[in-house]
Amino acid sequence: MSQILREKTFPGGQVFQIAQGDLTREPVDAIINAANAGLQHGGGVAGVISRKGGPSIQAESDNWVKEHGRVSHSNPAITSAGNLPCKYVIHAVGPVWGSGDEDSKLTAAITGSLRVAGELGIHSIALPAISTGIFGFPKDRAARIIFTAIDDFFTDEGATSLNQVRLTLFDTFTVNSFLQVWDRHNE
Repeated sequence: MSQILREKTFPGGQVFQIAQGDLTREPVDAIINAANAGLQHGGGVAGVISRKGGPSIQAESDNWVKEHGRVSHSNPAITSAGNLPCKYVIHAVGPVWGSGDEDSKLTAAITGSLRVAGELGIHSIALPAISTGIFGFPKDRAARIIFTAIDDFFTDEGATSLNQVRLTLFDTFTVNSFLQVWDRHNE
């Protein structure tokens, strides 16, 4: 189980948490995968999710791409979770740092993932620090964008089944970077 480090409750009762732990072990309805547009889950968070979840995640991802084409930033793909404790994996495509318009692309990836979670009727999700690993997005900048996108979603969305969002971070450097921004963001 992850360790909850910060928590915010919105006026509608939704809860946003920052935790340190293993995304693949979170007791939530769905996890968000930091995916590439072709849903090839070889490295980073995607590789860990695919290995721990088993071959069905990559097989379903391949089928998704055959049917729908490459995944856009604003419209994530959905697969089952294989051997993971959650029901679904929502595959969000974050931007590669240096690709242009990165802030808007990251906002679209977060907002699209939250929207899809609501469309699935699920209540809880966990997500990683999308794009801050092998895609090179600066952690403090990503933190501000992710926090704002989640705040805006719960402020603007109105009725949604989604009532818990947990940002699950693994390494201490990322945790510390995100907590510094959280503390400034929520003063």
